[in-house]
Parts: sequence; C-alpha cells; structure tokens
Amino acid sequence: MNVSVSRFGESSERETLWVRIRRRPVGQQVALAAAAILILLLVAWLLFGRSAPPPPPPPGPTPVGVVIVTEQPVQLSTELPGRTSAYETSDVRPQVDGIVRARLFTEGDYVRAGQPLYRIDPVSYEAQTANARASLAKARAATIAADGQVRRYAELVKRDFVSKQLYENALSAAGAARAEVEAQAAALRSAQIDLDRTTIRAPISGRIGRSVYTTGALVKAGQDNPLSTIQRLDPIYVDIQQSSSDLLRLREQILSGQVASDTAPVRLKLESGSTYPLVGTLSFADVTVDPATSSQTVRAVFPNPQHLLLPGMFVRGQLTQGVQARAILIPQRAVSRDERGRPTVLIVGKNNMSELRVIQADRTSGDDWVVTGGLKPGEKVIVDAGPLVRPGVPVKPDTQRGR
Repeated sequence: MNVSVSRFGESSERETLWVRIRRRPVGQQVALAAAAILILLLVAWLLFGRSAPPPPPPPGPTPVGVVIVTEQPVQLSTELPGRTSAYETSDVRPQVDGIVRARLFTEGDYVRAGQPLYRIDPVSYEAQTANARASLAKARAATIAADGQVRRYAELVKRDFVSKQLYENALSAAGAARAEVEAQAAALRSAQIDLDRTTIRAPISGRIGRSVYTTGALVKAGQDNPLSTIQRLDPIYVDIQQSSSDLLRLREQILSGQVASDTAPVRLKLESGSTYPLVGTLSFADVTVDPATSSQTVRAVFPNPQHLLLPGMFVRGQLTQGVQARAILIPQRAVSRDERGRPTVLIVGKNNMSELRVIQADRTSGDDWVVTGGLKPGEKVIVDAGPLVRPGVPVKPDTQRGR
C-alpha cells in the first residue's frame, strides 16, 4: 500500500509540472520552447562544431617547368618541295630512212652506250656502199693511167718531142684523177656511215622506256617522234623550289655576318614519309626567279644505285644553308599564337610572376623555334605549365621539368 502511494505521488508531481507549463500564458510557453532549442543547439556545437577542419590556406605559386634562354650556334636548315629528274635523257631517233626489221632490246631494261636497239632494212644502203666502192676503184685506176702519162711526157718534154702544153695537160689530168679518188673515197665513207646507221644504237647508258614503233614501221631520218627514250638514273637530279624572299633574307644575313655560309649535304624525304638513305650534294642554284611562282630552283645530285628514285617523283629536300653563330632555340610546345597570329611565350618575370611576351620566330630547327627577337639570354621561358597558368599569376620555376 505504501509503494503504490509513492508511485502515485511521483506521477502526480510530473503531471503537476506539465500541467503548470500548460497553464502558463502562451508567450511564456514560446519563450520556454525557444530557450530549450538554444540549449540543444549549444550542446550540438560543443559536441560537433569544435571537430570541424580549419579552412584551407590560400594557394601558393604554381610549379612550372622552364628553360633558361641561351645563345648557341645553330645550323639553319629548311625543308622544301622538289621533284626528281633524270641525270641524262636521250631520245632514240633514226638517222636514215627505212623499214624497222627488228627490235633488239626489252622495254624497261638497262642498256649501255653503243648497244644495238633497232635494225633498219639495210639492202638499199648496202647497194649504195657497193656502188661507192666500185666508183672509188675506178677513180684509183684512172690515177694510175694519168700518173703514167705524166711520167712519159716528163721524159719527152726534156727532148722537145712533145710540147709543154701537152705535159701540163697531163699533169692537170693526173691531179683531177687524184681529186676524183678523194671524192669517191668520201662518198664511200658516207655510204658506209648510212649503212652503219641502219643499226640504231643507244647514245647513252641508262633505263630505256617503251618502244613507240614496232617491227615493220616506216621511219625517217630526223622525225619528230622518237623511237624510245633512255634516261640515266644513277646519279639523279632533285630540283627543289625555294621562295625568292627566303633566299634573299638568307643572303642578307650572310652578307651582314649573322649567318656563315655552309655547304653541308642535302637529305631527302620520300613521298612515303621515310628518309632516303643516301646523302646528296648541291649542284647549282638557278640565276633566274620564276615570275609566276616567285621561286628559284636549287638542284641537288643524289646517288641512286638501286634506282629507288625515278624521274618525276615528289620529294622534300632538307637543305642546310648556313650556320647562325648566336641563335636562341625555344621548344615548339612553349610557343603559342595570339589573336593577331604573332608567336608568344610565357616567361617568369619580376617576383616570379608569369608574363606574356611577343617574340620573332620565322623558322624551326628540329623540334625548336629559332627566335630572332623578343628574348634575351638568361630569361626563363615556361614550357611546362598547367591550365591555370596565365599572365600575372605567381609561379614556381623548375628547370628539371622544362627538359
């Protein structure tokens, strides 16, 4: 009974506290509720607010890779388009008239100078040669009689058995007979030459092309169309076209002493993108500028023992035209273009702040630009930077990353 009374008393006290709060005015009830919320927020801040991490510090300078500008001697090379052409070219033409009786070569083969290529019907030329040989024999026989007459008259004129006029006539006849011998000998040589020309021979050594005329065709001396064409391919020419303005600028640099003239070998890049294994040399530069293209032809000679290069192929010649003693090289990846198309680089300026610099770079050397203005030795050019690096931001230069 006592226990029951005690529990009833505690329940009555709790109910009395709640009832008391409920009996208070509405304003006091709101104030008590707000106070309870504030206490809960304070407890939550004490439990969780102090364990939050501190705000991050402001970002420091951005690490960037740089190269230090230095001057060094550089070979000035350029890559220019060109075409191959045969070292020697000869059209095979007949020098006598006649019917082609035989073709003595295989199209596309290598032929040597003097090798028989065609045979023209020689019958008529053999007859002319025989006739000339007989005329020569007749003229020689006439000289024997004339010389004998001169010898006889020479003895008789001493004894006054014949007149001097007869003797002089005999001398004149002997001279005419000897002249006729020479004329007939020349006619025989001419006939023999025409007979020899019935066999058409290769004028030069080289690769012979297709035969335009076949057996049975009528050909004439000095005709416009050649029977075939022979081209000498080893060595071979490469005609390279260079802009006259570029060549003029190079010559001005050579005359001013900025560039030293060089006669380095020429290399060749083929249509497939591979490099020709053999090295060529410059032969000459044309003295005339083509007004239609404003270019000048530079000719190089390349050995071609395997006949890998054929006339008419498109190639690119890599020429070394001189040496610039004090040149500045900057990696191509460090150079960009502004809205006006000018080449620009980012450099490490005062207080390690990035700075945009406009430079002059007209040509390349390998993977580098050859800078002719806008940079000085000792300056640091940014070559390895992140996307956030722009002019006016602090940077931390690192030469190791710039390699």
